[in-house]
Amino acid sequence: MKVLYISYDGMTDPLGQSQVIPYLKGLSGKGHEIHLISCEKKATDSKEFLSISVLLKELRIKWYPLKYTSTPPVFSTLLDIVKIKRAAKRIIIKNNIDIVHCRSYIAALVGLKMKKRLGTKFVFDMRGFWADERVDGKIWNLHNPLFKCVYNYFKKKEKQFLSSADYIICLTESGKSEILRWEIPRQPLKIQVIPCCADLELFDKNKINETERKLFAEKLKIKESDFVLSYIGSIGTWYMLDEMLDFFKVLLKKKENAKFLFITPENHELLKMKTSEKNIPENKIVIQKATRNEVPALLSLSHISIFFIKPVFSKKASSPSKMGEIMGLGIPLICNSNVGDVDKIINDTKAGALVNLFNDKEYERVINEIDGLTFTNPVEIRNGAVKYFSLQEGVEKYNNIYNELGG
Repeated sequence: MKVLYISYDGMTDPLGQSQVIPYLKGLSGKGHEIHLISCEKKATDSKEFLSISVLLKELRIKWYPLKYTSTPPVFSTLLDIVKIKRAAKRIIIKNNIDIVHCRSYIAALVGLKMKKRLGTKFVFDMRGFWADERVDGKIWNLHNPLFKCVYNYFKKKEKQFLSSADYIICLTESGKSEILRWEIPRQPLKIQVIPCCADLELFDKNKINETERKLFAEKLKIKESDFVLSYIGSIGTWYMLDEMLDFFKVLLKKKENAKFLFITPENHELLKMKTSEKNIPENKIVIQKATRNEVPALLSLSHISIFFIKPVFSKKASSPSKMGEIMGLGIPLICNSNVGDVDKIINDTKAGALVNLFNDKEYERVINEIDGLTFTNPVEIRNGAVKYFSLQEGVEKYNNIYNELGG
């Protein structure tokens, strides 16, 4: 099939590299002709941009990068939508595109318009309840008339996307169940659940360069005798930094040799400030920025990994991309309940422990569970990643959708 994939996220962003390019690589390998529109924050002469450009060319993916507009709020997005529409129309007509695959709601505005005007198939890859995420994350304040208007607009559009899409992709079974309770004009809906899959070839403990791992340990002053708790990814909005640091404080009381390794590209000053506020010794916190290819070696320094996500309504449809990557390395997880399918996966795979309340007593219970060695088999944890987060299986599901839409 000839497919136009539209992503408002950039391919030079970590998310584009982990949750767009690997899928498109697989789909291109299955013979689909992939055209890609994305909005890029990095300059066209930056190292990241040039690297991604070379990679996509090697994968035979035709890339049409647009410059992301950052300000002013709302109006900058409207400007980007106009740019995406113009580019999409030109690409569809020139290349006789069959399917417009839209990643999230901004892209779906264009996909719906192209379906109506040019007759292309429309795949709504919703990724989550985007409008509700903006509210739950306090990005849109509904007391502000402008944001309330924008929220109502997208909730109306959400139903149009769902009723008009030739296929809907949802990240979680929990999110799918929620959608099926909504009053959507067209029934039955064609919904496929595909979580945020992980590249388990990259996140494989057996393929980690031991020299690179030792160099990171030396640089970060992590000893063999240290008990390392890790966190990977961005900080803020959804991720509960205060609560994760509180957990670490309780862990530190039980394990004096504990260290908290943050693998993150941002907010290093915020981390240091929060650590100071909570009276955590500075030498117990390790912060490191990493490229995607460096992450497995860094993560492998940890004994357990943690993420706490705000358990709000919109997170029913959320699939943390880090979950499959951590499990792929056989590392046990500490995470909170009531987020997407996290509870189900942890309970099924025995890959970690669930925090049900955010208080010291609950943290002590979970730490005792860690000491009880109830989930220490890295092979079984990795098998759980293969079961739930296989990139190959995700690609195959997309491939089947494309082929079905092509008749």
